[in-house]
Amino acid sequence: MKKIGILGGTFDPPHIGHLIVANEVFHALQLDEIRFMPNHTPPHKRKTNKVSDSDRLNMLKIAVKDHPGFFVEEIELHRDGASFTYDTMVELNSLEPESSFYFIIGADMIEYLPKWHKIDELLQLVQFVGVKRPTYNDVTEYPVRMVDIPEMVISSSMIRDKIWNRQTIKYLLPDSVIKYIEENHLYES
Repeated sequence: MKKIGILGGTFDPPHIGHLIVANEVFHALQLDEIRFMPNHTPPHKRKTNKVSDSDRLNMLKIAVKDHPGFFVEEIELHRDGASFTYDTMVELNSLEPESSFYFIIGADMIEYLPKWHKIDELLQLVQFVGVKRPTYNDVTEYPVRMVDIPEMVISSSMIRDKIWNRQTIKYLLPDSVIKYIEENHLYES
């Protein structure tokens, strides 16, 4: 059975924190691959910026291209409406019945699990894998397999703010993603 990690998010932009989380889980659980899954419309966030799904997808493809076990899963970008993990995992399990899925979440989402759409049904479709995030609690009544990772305080919103304020983002993103952002004038004031 193929073991597939899923790391969902807005990836607006994808940064080294995303890559480190994926790499740590990939090796700790000896997964066959990690799929980065950009969502179209997250049900718990309002989309506030003007960066297109296409630009987020392009940046993500650039960010993961050098890792042989990292791929991009576009399934949620091709659906209208809110991106509910339950709906996505029903579809992926149907398309790949010989695979087992490990859905990677940060401690911020572990706290939010009781509010997830169809959480009890979703637990039958995936193994949740949690990683710590500073200032968030990772204690839960749900079966979440924790993986130790280096803790970092890096967020896409912080990076967007830095770009907006013309501050350096060196080492927060892969150089190839920084180049894409600069060439396409993303997140500028």
